[in-house]
Amino acid sequence: MSSSDFAVRVQEVGKCYHIYDTPRDRLKQFMLPRMRRLAGLGHKDYYRDFWALRDVSFELRRGEAIGIIGRNGSGKSTLLQVLCGTLSPTTGTVETSGRVAALLELGAGFNPEFTGRENVYMNAALLGLSREQVEARFDSIAAFADIGDFLEQPVKMYSSGMFVRLAFAVIAHVDAEILVIDEALAVGDALFVQKCMRFIRKFREQGTLLYVSHDSASVMNICDRAIWLQSGRVQQQGSAKEVCEAYLEDLFSALDAQAQKQPAVAVETIDAERIERLRQPGLAWRDQRADFLNASNLRNDLEVFRFEERKDAEFGGKDATITNARLLDSNGEPLSWVVGGERVTMRIEAQAHVPVRSPIFGFMLRDRLGQNVFGDNSYLAWQGKPLHVKAGASFGAEFEFYMPWLAQGDYVFQVALAEGTQADHRQLHWIHDAIVVRAHHDAIATGLIGIPMIDIRLGMTEPAPVAAEAGAGERS
Repeated sequence: MSSSDFAVRVQEVGKCYHIYDTPRDRLKQFMLPRMRRLAGLGHKDYYRDFWALRDVSFELRRGEAIGIIGRNGSGKSTLLQVLCGTLSPTTGTVETSGRVAALLELGAGFNPEFTGRENVYMNAALLGLSREQVEARFDSIAAFADIGDFLEQPVKMYSSGMFVRLAFAVIAHVDAEILVIDEALAVGDALFVQKCMRFIRKFREQGTLLYVSHDSASVMNICDRAIWLQSGRVQQQGSAKEVCEAYLEDLFSALDAQAQKQPAVAVETIDAERIERLRQPGLAWRDQRADFLNASNLRNDLEVFRFEERKDAEFGGKDATITNARLLDSNGEPLSWVVGGERVTMRIEAQAHVPVRSPIFGFMLRDRLGQNVFGDNSYLAWQGKPLHVKAGASFGAEFEFYMPWLAQGDYVFQVALAEGTQADHRQLHWIHDAIVVRAHHDAIATGLIGIPMIDIRLGMTEPAPVAAEAGAGERS
């Protein structure tokens, strides 16, 4: 790799700390070695060495994204602090090429006594911006952070979410070439995390990213490569998929070994009569486990928040505007709670400001990492009978479906309105975070979503017949 290609180069980096058993040992280490040297006695240390990092080496090309994964205490945060220059390595060297912006532990780079405004100027100056540049971008930074009047309050009054909002808003506006993020997005609310993920995906088009997360799914989704740290050493590095799969295999093996040492827990079973009732033809359209799940603590309760237009999370709206989006029950009533596996209707309403020919409505559910979970649009169902809407008219679309089971966490529905065809269309209005959905309880989803089953069968099968050996008929 030529010098112009690399963004980060780490060679045999190690970081060692001195661990003292008692404060008294620290004092001894400060005073006694000098006295022993003066007295001509041998050297003695009163501490133990702890290597947080040992012999870590890798290179990162411009435009790449690399994820750092590992358990707590594996050295992930220490490595990022060394890369950013807030820690000096004990051994090895670190080279970076380009402006580095980092979002490390909460509050890093902030003075708690300063207001949010003062910290924006100070933090941006540390990242290389002049005061004139900060003033030109301040309104955009404040809008991105969206913390209102708290911007004029000392940051020691901020919640962890406000810290992240302000810190991310700054690094999003300093024209960084290398972006370093350390677990900080784990504390943001659903809408802000979606905003950050959109920024990261756009940044990835030309910038270099170092991303630390316990969530291997986000690393595989965002990063090209990954490094797995274990006890301060590189356990494995390579493609994000291969490294994350190896890490998860090791993690689950450790959990299984621990589980085998725990006493067995009784599991409630469903009697045979209940199973047969659930399998009656009249209930064939339902998952036979639904009644049991919904009567237990496994019920997938999904809280649905009210539709909200957000100018910072939408585009378009000049020729037509989406005015509402709701989830409805079978009677057409708006839902504030949904149970995973049950039938719902997504209704999207809009108003035309100019004549609209062949409108297409669509929606997509995204998880907190911005991954598309599921969605659809109206084009294929209505391509043979397009709708023509006059200026000033209200119109809309409804999508009826079974809500899948969702893993615990926050999700958002994005809704959109276009004009034309599936292959050739013009976006009229797009709202990124139209409806927030919060899954309070895990059901039985083992992937991004769980799909209700029509039936699940289990039983013995007849063994396959053994083929006659060649030439067996010729033997006597």
